Amino acid sequence: MVEIGIAFGDDVAQANGERAGELVDALVRDRAASRLFAHDAGLWGAEAEAEASIRLGWTDFAPAAELLIPGIESLREEFARDGVDRIVLCGMGGSSLAPAVLARWAGVELTMIDSTHPAVLARALSGDLARTAVVVSSKSGSTIETRSHLATFERAFREAGIDPASRVVIVTDPGSPLDEESRAVGRRVFNADPEVGGRFSALTAFGLVPSGLAGVDLRRLVDEAETVRATLARDDAANPAVRLAAAIAAGLPQRFVLVVGEAANARWGLGSWIEQLVAESTGKEGHGVLPIALHPEAPEFREVPPQAVVVNVADGSVQPGSPDRGIVVAAPLGAQLLLWETATALLGRLMGIDPFDQPDVEAAKVAARAALAEADGSAPPAPTAPPTAEILRRLRESVPAGGYLAIQAYVDPQGEIAEALSELRDRLASQLGVPTSLGFGPSYLHSVGQLHKGGPALGAFLQIGDTGAPEVPIPGSEGFGVLIAAQARGDREVLAERGRPVIAVTLAADDRSVIDALLAAL
Repeated sequence: MVEIGIAFGDDVAQANGERAGELVDALVRDRAASRLFAHDAGLWGAEAEAEASIRLGWTDFAPAAELLIPGIESLREEFARDGVDRIVLCGMGGSSLAPAVLARWAGVELTMIDSTHPAVLARALSGDLARTAVVVSSKSGSTIETRSHLATFERAFREAGIDPASRVVIVTDPGSPLDEESRAVGRRVFNADPEVGGRFSALTAFGLVPSGLAGVDLRRLVDEAETVRATLARDDAANPAVRLAAAIAAGLPQRFVLVVGEAANARWGLGSWIEQLVAESTGKEGHGVLPIALHPEAPEFREVPPQAVVVNVADGSVQPGSPDRGIVVAAPLGAQLLLWETATALLGRLMGIDPFDQPDVEAAKVAARAALAEADGSAPPAPTAPPTAEILRRLRESVPAGGYLAIQAYVDPQGEIAEALSELRDRLASQLGVPTSLGFGPSYLHSVGQLHKGGPALGAFLQIGDTGAPEVPIPGSEGFGVLIAAQARGDREVLAERGRPVIAVTLAADDRSVIDALLAAL
């Protein structure tokens, strides 16, 4: 029997227990949960109704999954017969984060590319293409990152004497440019439900196709979620999604950061998926909830900042006497996915915002396109780094009271600089005493990037890029090095336009000397 356990520590109960109870009563009285699962688009107000009316398909995930799974299993078997057992996923935001979680949960290999850094593409292309199939996931069919990935892999397949159409699998909305183009050239296509947004798509084609091809037990996952669906749709004060949404909303606006940890039995990387789901759904109109996924020894767990609440995710059930602080959410993965999606939608109701739009994401895309056009094929900027003392001084002065620091890293997520940045994040969180996130660009643009620009003006931003990595060309376009530099610049410019303080540092590729100097100074 699949169940969801949720428990609150004394700190949460004392800080907002009465207010949380009032919000639970309001959701039950308004029949918010049952109306959500009945596709009532009016839950978020008249202005949000048009968008919400085409974004609630995720609440009815099971019938579509039942139709999809046989085709996924059949294709996996076909690939296995042909010796194809390396699955590469090209996707951004929820289209990549959910499958990555599912693969870790199942213990199967899935190579995820949600970066435009040349080193990432070079590493992926160096794998054995004879054993490789590439899943390209894009809801709109026009995402610049995934279109670039697709063109690059197809060129690599052709150069290796492999028909690209036999190795490329497309996941996209029906009728998208990518859908029509792919069918015309014979690529395999799985259509997603057009009434599901990317960050709510974990239990739809975007989550199921790549993870299923990699070997995830999709039937078990969907069964776990379907088992708790009726509970989450119930207008009852015991509904765990209602209780979770109310507990988070009751702490706003002061406690707007969720410090997310994972129990030893749930090291799925679910925190990164929760980041994009909650931050992008709530971070707009000056409001927002910012989850930050952290490792167990992070300083924010030792001394919780006043603007944060600890949330621990666990498998199984809530243990007696837990938690001593914060919020514990215990359930199998399938149930966790549907719970967090439901709670996020209800949180939008309580916050008075539309959880299904992302008005500030496009701004960074527009700025990046402008920077890319201006670059006109030229190399990315040369390394520039202010003195260490100046960087630290500006950081200390820039973080608003009760705010947060975000490190935005446009570097190879598996390189030496990334390893040093993880340590720097911990040191800065400890020294500054504020919640500190570390996101890799351009991936974070499709998740917490919305909150950075449209949420509360409480962030300071340390943007770190690098230059000089061997270029990987994009067929018919600029190289990946030029593209990622333009994306970093575009995001930096939009943040500055919104009055957010940004400190920019450009390093030479694989040169961590500036980071090491910062670590030494801290």
